[in-house]
Amino acid sequence: MRVRRQPDKPEGPYETDDRNRRPGVSNKEISQLLDFVDQLQHEAELSLSLKPGYSELRILTALMRNHLGGKLSTSSSLVGASGLSYGTAMRALAGIENRGLMVRRPKTATGKSFSLHPTPKLILEWQEFARRTRSLFGGLVYPGIGADSRHSEYYFGSSYAGSNIIPPFSVFDAKLPIRGELRLLVHADPTFMAMHSLKKQFETIFGVGIWSRALSIDRLREEILENAKLPVSRYDIVACDLPWFGEMAEAGRFLPVDSLVKTSELDLSDFHPVALASTRYNQKQYGIPVQTTPELLVCRRDLLEERGLKLPRTIEDTVAAAKALHEPFRGVAGIAWNAARGTPLGHSLLFVAAALGQPVLDLQWNGSAFDCENVQGECFRPMFDSLEAKAAAEYFLELLDLSPRGILNMSWYERARCYADGNAAIAYSATLLAPLFELDKSSPAFGNTEYLPHPVGLSGRPIAPVGGYALAIPSNIEPERIDAIWDALATLTSAQAIKLYIENGSLVSPRFSVSVDPEVQRISPLISIVDEMARTGVLQVWPRPPVPEIVKIIAVAGEEMHDMLLGRKSASAALRNCQNRADALMRARGHY
Repeated sequence: MRVRRQPDKPEGPYETDDRNRRPGVSNKEISQLLDFVDQLQHEAELSLSLKPGYSELRILTALMRNHLGGKLSTSSSLVGASGLSYGTAMRALAGIENRGLMVRRPKTATGKSFSLHPTPKLILEWQEFARRTRSLFGGLVYPGIGADSRHSEYYFGSSYAGSNIIPPFSVFDAKLPIRGELRLLVHADPTFMAMHSLKKQFETIFGVGIWSRALSIDRLREEILENAKLPVSRYDIVACDLPWFGEMAEAGRFLPVDSLVKTSELDLSDFHPVALASTRYNQKQYGIPVQTTPELLVCRRDLLEERGLKLPRTIEDTVAAAKALHEPFRGVAGIAWNAARGTPLGHSLLFVAAALGQPVLDLQWNGSAFDCENVQGECFRPMFDSLEAKAAAEYFLELLDLSPRGILNMSWYERARCYADGNAAIAYSATLLAPLFELDKSSPAFGNTEYLPHPVGLSGRPIAPVGGYALAIPSNIEPERIDAIWDALATLTSAQAIKLYIENGSLVSPRFSVSVDPEVQRISPLISIVDEMARTGVLQVWPRPPVPEIVKIIAVAGEEMHDMLLGRKSASAALRNCQNRADALMRARGHY
């Protein structure tokens, strides 16, 4: 049985079309308003000679506060919060329910026990009330946001009327019909840590408990592979790194979700196309993106301006800027990057060669990008013997003397941490880790960071190699759980969920609608920057094509390049070994 969440745009007095949409209000602002309304009523009763009477306000504020906080409301809890006699409070609850403002959801199979939740209609009414209150009280209720504030154009007037603030969640109309808990396997990163911190709220939405396991990237892949060997999956939903989808799909480890998408309300057009493409294999969709995290070049704006340096758009500019800013005796290196042996350095080679104009495989150019979805025959041939790969290797050798100590052990987190701590002036960094310096006010890079595509060279053009994670359903899942699991997966990747992750410490979004939400845009400029890159074709998946062999190819490149950086091999010998080893791998698979 499939259970649907109640629609978030119900018919009613506040329904509008896109040409005349009312401005929305964030969850945080609604919570602030709830506190204000409660306190105002309390102070009024203490200060004014009011005649005691019937009021539903405390019931409605308690119901909404519990919903936003992931707490279950019951009849007894709302009666206790109402300040009314038991009989009066129960009549008030019945009236609220009859007006379509509250819904009962059974907690048990017998239906004798139930929880109470606000309907989308009530949620929308609180949004409207918050909007009107904000306009009336301005700086009194929301300090710094008044009619004469510099933010007034944002909050008041026609410029705000076209905005689309994503509303809070409403609950499923019945609990998720699965036996036991919803079981998740995820990556240990800011997005999934935000998901974990919202556990109670999602449990309220689904009506079931959630159990999750978070692992590092290498352990996550190992666990997905181990889980696939079991007769029945340990997990309902797994998070999969985008470049793994070719391997996982070819081996039949994930369920294709095309039929589930068709029978649901999920709008795939709202997702970044390159993220969706990363989760397709042989024209079938195997996952739904939960984060888009490109690798960018991050630069200290203040340090560049002090030296009169321009933003580094090319490989030559980057080397020059790194040399000018490299001051090891002051504890500041010119540039931090992935140079650790294996997977980290392998990614560096693939991405830099791509920015110079050549993907790791001989992919076909389709007029706007290299085609990594229709890879056949000679398109599988490795390209480590290209001029671009050689130029990338020589670039790495130049960077060695401009890098932090221990660079040959540096990977994703370490390079972002180095930049965030002020120990590198420039760094390659995945946006997934940008909260280290974008949200931490103690970081020297806070408010001083420029985000740029990969520096180009030779025949290259600006690109931002896309990474991230998508949620997938293991193919060995119990069949009777599939429909319910899909509903949960669609909810965890919904616009409301992505916005919540961002409000709780993530800075990545795979959805256009989330990226243009004004409340989201206020959190960090990075979200809009990545969204613009997605719209203009800068985000690309082809630098790391999701073919089944890509993980092994990356590992080969990272081993050979590391030997080169250690001085054990020349650049030409290391690249020749890359070519021969990758070529043998492709031939063994019968690709050409």
